Amino acid sequence: MSRARLAALLVAIAAPAAGHHSFAMFDQTRKLVLKGTVAAFQWTNPHAFLELDVPGAGGASTHWSIELNSPNNLTRQGWRRTSIKPGDIVSVTINPLRNGKPGGLFNAVVLADGKVLTEKAFETGKPINVPGAN
Repeated sequence: MSRARLAALLVAIAAPAAGHHSFAMFDQTRKLVLKGTVAAFQWTNPHAFLELDVPGAGGASTHWSIELNSPNNLTRQGWRRTSIKPGDIVSVTINPLRNGKPGGLFNAVVLADGKVLTEKAFETGKPINVPGAN
């Protein structure tokens, strides 16, 4: 095999691994419950996102961006792209960002009708993607 082909093969193999991020930016020792209005539910790869407007003191809202699993994994867990819709009033449990910005890692959501949607990865109660935690 030529050096050029070997180099191309190594780049092709390494690219997907480099494309995924660590979960270190989320504080998985803390849980935060947010109640607000869904601004958007983005059913996109590599991760779905829930955009949530949470009312605060004085009537001002804070816009939160919450990262979920991939649509493929969510579908296998019973989710659909229509599971959450803009305008829905929900309560969401997250692991917040360590830097204090309004964002986090999704754990569960309670819909207005009381239905609870979760991610199977969180059923163990242990942090995900942390060496020695699982």
